[in-house]
Amino acid sequence: MSQAANGQRADGSRSLRLSKLTKEFAAFTAVKSLDLEVPAGSFFALLGPSGCGKTTTLRMVAGLETPTSGSIHLGDLDVTYEKPYRRPVNTVFQNYALFPHLDIYENVAFGLRRRGGKEVDRQVREMLDLVELTTQARKKPPQLSGGQQQRVALARALINRPDVLLLDEPLGALDLKLRRSMQLEIKRIQTEVGLTFVHVTHDQEEAMTMADTIAVMNAGVIEQMGSPDELYENPRTTFVANFLGQSNLIAGTIVGRDGDVVKVDMEGTVVSIPAERAHADAGKGWVGIRPEKVLIAPAGEPINAPGNHMTGGVVTDVSFVGVSTQYLVRMPWGQELMVFEQNTGHRAMLAPGTHVDVSWRPEFAFLLDASQDVNAGIEEA
Repeated sequence: MSQAANGQRADGSRSLRLSKLTKEFAAFTAVKSLDLEVPAGSFFALLGPSGCGKTTTLRMVAGLETPTSGSIHLGDLDVTYEKPYRRPVNTVFQNYALFPHLDIYENVAFGLRRRGGKEVDRQVREMLDLVELTTQARKKPPQLSGGQQQRVALARALINRPDVLLLDEPLGALDLKLRRSMQLEIKRIQTEVGLTFVHVTHDQEEAMTMADTIAVMNAGVIEQMGSPDELYENPRTTFVANFLGQSNLIAGTIVGRDGDVVKVDMEGTVVSIPAERAHADAGKGWVGIRPEKVLIAPAGEPINAPGNHMTGGVVTDVSFVGVSTQYLVRMPWGQELMVFEQNTGHRAMLAPGTHVDVSWRPEFAFLLDASQDVNAGIEEA
């Protein structure tokens, strides 16, 4: 659906725009001059560790916190200082906040009845059908599972047809298996209703599974924003490389550029980085490679990964995790590299102490500025 110049789609829904949004508390600044636009109809995630400013940002959009400076717009509508109930925004919290004395039908109908809405029965039944709870309509919240209660909370918020639905760590109280199934369920619901969802989470897998676009926040600012695959495959900072998944970051010296690749001397081996994945121009840098992109073989055996090949590794640790085996390999310069190998059964697991070679295809590597902290994002992740 086309987006007009004023940030409003043909169906009337409006994009969310934050301009220079700042929130200062007495002892620290939680959000620092944040600029952000969330297109109408998209599923957007604010991802980051505890204390990064993501929840404060969500609370300012909801009207639960007042910005120190900056503005919040929905299309052309300035809602920066509007009361929460006057904003076309609804929030789903981790604790669901359902009325325990009302049945599921009445929980979903509550907002419509309060506003004097029409066709309440039709709309409630449509919402219960959307979240697949039609048969549970006359049960009370305590009679439902955590996942079912979460779907009731979604239906209660969506029935008001907000321009933006805010999700504040909505799956944090669920166990792992249920959380994963609910990730797919919420994405399905968002796709069906076509509303803008803004999801706050510290869970990388959750953000990558559900969101069209992710903004990775750290210390009140956005480190990087983009699609899940873009952020994962081509991180621009050490924080993003370490927080979103895991990365091997190896010190190197930039030799120069050769066409569309950047050459880096990495502990005596010259490796190639695609220019579009090189975020440093000269001097020192961190060569990055994801563990699952590193191939491993006993010393001297061929590896089907032409390009960046290193010898002299020794396996120091082996962890079997079902779909993959995770190795730690100590390289000649003393650093341990992570190598994740899929368990296809093509060969036996390598034992600790095995001498190995490692290799990766040049197009999978990335290069970051050496001035960045190599450990940024590890502790938070």
